[in-house]
Amino acid sequence: MKALTWHAAKDVRVVEVPDPAIVDPTDVVIRVTAAAICGSDLHLYDVLGPFLHRGDILGHETMGVVEEVGADVRRISVGDRVVIPFVISCGHCFMCARGLTTQCETTQNRAHGTGAELYGYTELYGEIPGGQAEYLRVRRADANAQVVGHDLPDERYLFLSDILPTAWQGFRYAGVPPGGTLAVLGLGPVGQLVTRIARHHDVHVHAVDPVPERRLMAERYGATVHDLGGEAAEAIRDATEGRGPDAVVDAVGLEAHGNPGTAFAQSAVGVLPDSLAKPIMTKAGVDRLAALHFAIELVRRGGAVSVSGVYAGSLDPMPMMTIFDKQLTMRFGQCNVHQWLPELLPLAEGSADPLGLEDLATHRVPLEQAPEMYEKFRNKEDGCIKVVLKP
Repeated sequence: MKALTWHAAKDVRVVEVPDPAIVDPTDVVIRVTAAAICGSDLHLYDVLGPFLHRGDILGHETMGVVEEVGADVRRISVGDRVVIPFVISCGHCFMCARGLTTQCETTQNRAHGTGAELYGYTELYGEIPGGQAEYLRVRRADANAQVVGHDLPDERYLFLSDILPTAWQGFRYAGVPPGGTLAVLGLGPVGQLVTRIARHHDVHVHAVDPVPERRLMAERYGATVHDLGGEAAEAIRDATEGRGPDAVVDAVGLEAHGNPGTAFAQSAVGVLPDSLAKPIMTKAGVDRLAALHFAIELVRRGGAVSVSGVYAGSLDPMPMMTIFDKQLTMRFGQCNVHQWLPELLPLAEGSADPLGLEDLATHRVPLEQAPEMYEKFRNKEDGCIKVVLKP
């Protein structure tokens, strides 16, 4: 089959690889009908290369049709249309029973001290082949593959694999009541969906991003938009009686604008030999923290900062005095996709498409064009906000 594979920093290629097969009796194999490039994939493209291996298959936003079923699978049948959460969980351990599927005690990567296995996301999370490919082996299918209908377009369901529940969790962690005010930093795919979810819940949204096309998209869904800069903070405070918003969602993460020194360090470590880069990144890694620090500065006293963007540093400096003095609540973490699917499926299938899921992808291309789309997405070229790949 054809699959998008990692070869080096900023070098991904579509090549022929062996077809996946049933290995464990709890597996299924799907024919991929749609996959997406996630903002988190760009961290692999640039920063996290030391934890990848040449030929690793990328991608963790995937859906398709079941082609083969293992002997112990009970809930999934050949011909079912399924969406695959990016998290691989068992569904019954202590953590899964509490909705914390990203901390699944069955698939935790204890050797690296990290959480549950993830598709297409480095040796830190199991080195599991991803879904930017023609076929995907789905692990623990009864606990993970979500059966969906056959009548609606792929994009109504595809984003349930990651970015829609990630945005939903980010909004829920923010804890803003109807009529409250939320600031969203970063208007990539997750930030766009946080904005739409907040407006769906009658929350006022101020959205900040330096890219005009992204601001225009958020504005269409009811956000008050701001360019990145000091004027944004002033305008948001003016709109909230000088206090700041009730909560801020950081949908940017470790590659924020505004930290040139750290950006250089990340790039330099990314091209070191793995034997040198791995200990630096795991013991002394730092992130670009401009977005997170802006969120802490902007939010009102007693408010909340909800972090959906990925951070990976172990020596990140944090303004602890400000956090303490302002009495802030802060919540972080990978998305527990399975926890939110029962709430999100009705919205995904709603006849009016209330979250505009069919109006998020800006580029729909064959799998063969994935390498050039990684570059466009990374560089924010050609109005690229979300890429859907069609194998």
